[in-house]
Amino acid sequence: MAHIVIIGAGIGGMPMAFEMKEQARAEDRVTVISESAKFHFVPSNPWVAVDWRKRKDIELDIAPTLKRKGIELIAQGAQRVHPERQQVELLDGTVVDYDYLVIATGPKLAFDEIPGMGPDGYSQSICHVSHAETAKLNWDRFTADPGPIVVGAVQGASCFGPAYEYAMIMDTDLRRRKIRDQVPMTYVTSEPYIGHLGLGGVGDSKGLLESAMRDRHIKWICNAKTTKIEDGHMFVTEHDDNGQPKKEHVLPFKHSMMLPAFKGVDAVFGIEGLTNPRGFITIDEHQRNPKFTNIFSVGVCVAIPPVEATPIPVGTPKTGFMIESMVTATAHNIREMLDGKEPSHKATWNTVCLADFGDTGAAFVALPQIPPRNVSWFAEGKWVHLAKVAFEKYFMRKMQKGTSEPFYEKMVMDMMGIVKLKDKK
Repeated sequence: MAHIVIIGAGIGGMPMAFEMKEQARAEDRVTVISESAKFHFVPSNPWVAVDWRKRKDIELDIAPTLKRKGIELIAQGAQRVHPERQQVELLDGTVVDYDYLVIATGPKLAFDEIPGMGPDGYSQSICHVSHAETAKLNWDRFTADPGPIVVGAVQGASCFGPAYEYAMIMDTDLRRRKIRDQVPMTYVTSEPYIGHLGLGGVGDSKGLLESAMRDRHIKWICNAKTTKIEDGHMFVTEHDDNGQPKKEHVLPFKHSMMLPAFKGVDAVFGIEGLTNPRGFITIDEHQRNPKFTNIFSVGVCVAIPPVEATPIPVGTPKTGFMIESMVTATAHNIREMLDGKEPSHKATWNTVCLADFGDTGAAFVALPQIPPRNVSWFAEGKWVHLAKVAFEKYFMRKMQKGTSEPFYEKMVMDMMGIVKLKDKK
């Protein structure tokens, strides 16, 4: 009998638990360690922040589903992983032994790297549902007394899609309230150009997103390094294409949301051979750590190098399709190791993203994520907004039922009309 432990119960951890249970032998144990007994559908956080969704709409209790599937839940955070002992130390000091460990924690949000940033400072966040609820309260006050908005992503950020989404969703909400004309909006980003997305652009993402922002009267500053945030003012240094300071900006705001850079969580940070200097888990082509070969990792906590050098540092996003592929490969690889074989499955690391713009949206496909690509496709339309709504409902139902059916493989491709996508990987 083997004990397979998964740390994390998010978009990577929960599907990992379901797929691992399916792949494991009858006598094997699967355990999920999570600081919360709730699952939150993170892609809907921008909607929560403008009161288009309530927390209860995107949250569910994971204990009943895991129990029904025969998966143990330890609803307590991990304090430290001890790879040499094959143990996870919990916050109360107790330890959990494992034979195989899958790290699916997601990231630590590095608000502390910029003075005044984050929900404990002067800017809002949509990275967690509790942050989005706080942003909603700020939004209520803002819409009663509107003024300038600053939104975007700071240096080192790797997940740019939600920043674009939130900017467009705020624009839509303000237009519906008929107060958009009272709100100057500026998009500030470390990307070298609009639509870079940490991916070097996808198709005509630059042209389409620039056009979308011009249509919505959203100004932008690229190659931007946010130096500090004070009450009502953001300090930004704009750089040229060589990374040299070009212009200093002091941007007034009454509402602001800036996506932070990510780091590895404290439970793994600084473990030699397990993480890189930022605390992300280093893995080989089979999602396995090269030093501790019974440790695997999936999701945002995985170390992936930037797609290309940029004047201001940007990270590489890990989107749902990529995470889904990581999960499937990991589950099969652990099963192969249980059977005394070497792992052979590899994640595809392709990218598919649906970005909601409030009343329309943008979708992009990058196969593979790192150029040159076999498929590079970007499109905009109301159908994307509808697809994002459907995705939320589908994924919440999938988590409630405890199924491991891959959404992207079976649904998104047909919606986009890319019926032979798997053949092009």
